[in-house]
Amino acid sequence: MEQTKTIAQAARGLHGTVAIPGDKSISHRSVMFSALGSTPVHITNFLHAQDCLSTAACMQALGAAVTFESDTELTVCGHGLHGLQEPSSIIDAGNSGTTLRLMMGILAPQPFLTTFTGDASLHKRPMGRVIKPLTQMGAKIYGRVQNTKLPITVVPAGRRLSGMVYESPVASAQVKSAILLAGMYADAPTTVVEPFTSRDHTERMLEAFGVYTEKEGTAVTIRPVGSFTAPEAIEVPGDISSAAYWLVAGAIVPGSSLLLKNVGVNPTRTGILDVLRAMGAHIALQNERVSGGEAAADIRVEASVLHGTSFGAEIMPRLIDEIPVIAVAALFAEGDTVITGAGELRVKETDRLQAIADEFNKLAPGSVEAGADSLVIHGGTKVQHASCFSYDDHRMAMSLAILGTAGAGVALERPECVNISYPAFYRTLQDLQQ
Repeated sequence: MEQTKTIAQAARGLHGTVAIPGDKSISHRSVMFSALGSTPVHITNFLHAQDCLSTAACMQALGAAVTFESDTELTVCGHGLHGLQEPSSIIDAGNSGTTLRLMMGILAPQPFLTTFTGDASLHKRPMGRVIKPLTQMGAKIYGRVQNTKLPITVVPAGRRLSGMVYESPVASAQVKSAILLAGMYADAPTTVVEPFTSRDHTERMLEAFGVYTEKEGTAVTIRPVGSFTAPEAIEVPGDISSAAYWLVAGAIVPGSSLLLKNVGVNPTRTGILDVLRAMGAHIALQNERVSGGEAAADIRVEASVLHGTSFGAEIMPRLIDEIPVIAVAALFAEGDTVITGAGELRVKETDRLQAIADEFNKLAPGSVEAGADSLVIHGGTKVQHASCFSYDDHRMAMSLAILGTAGAGVALERPECVNISYPAFYRTLQDLQQ
């Protein structure tokens, strides 16, 4: 396969079983939290992709022992909650906003200086929404462009951080997690109140390390923590954000039937299941179970006749990463789909609202209208072959590939960005068409 362009061919049907790669959010946290413990943690089904490898490299730079037994299996051991070490050089977060934002929360209370850099895309992404509350707790964090962008330096605060109640203007798991992680080292309880409940992987995994949070409505509170009790093992469930492409492909490519194995179905992440079912998709959960506090299941999806739907801000924290591929499903549905409250997509790896409109309209002219925080997708628009750009955004690249597979094919420039979260994506897509 070419490294600068790949062509997704129109498919007559997708069939088979897909082993979903490990959840990206949980993979990040499994390495970070294990590095704060003092006993070895064996992690399986780790997502071996660039973003998660950036986290592993960061924790190594901070003194943790990280040993890979295979691409998806590793052991991590740190020196205790207060045992991180000053890095010998600048830490590179790569393309990973999760790595950078959560690490700022962990490092803000530390007694040493740390400077972060990242790739060109991460340098453009605003970090002020994390830096602001951490600064209110007493952290000293400095970046360029009004203290919001890389490179960013975290300087010792000189005292314990102050616990606080923070009314977050956005429902963001990354913002919430950074504050809670800093709150572990604070002098009093720390509470984050969100407008809607964001994904709760941090709270669930903290429990696996003996740290409990208190939840009341959309508020989460953490108390100062003295030590971690690391579990011996963590099994990472499959990532529903990666499964999303096959959920949509299986529903919109005529004659398809797919079984997706070991998918994480944490209720703060399953918005895509709710939306696809509301559109008429044939989706069934099988073999439901719980592992390490995280719900998982196998999911069967079959070709369906879809119709348009509407959803907005209340469900957005449960499916924000899946909006590009949900827009693909909407393009093949009957009638219009209206998505509102999606302004967060303007500050992802690219401006995803504008990217969806620009690229989808190349394949289906006049199909998408983008507003300040919204999309209107006109289903049933005739789809043609076209050349599209990935914007070096893994979720745009995979969504466009699924669109081309369900339509008339697509020539995709800069496709290799899928390595950020799903290196085997194109190979899996080809295998399902056999």
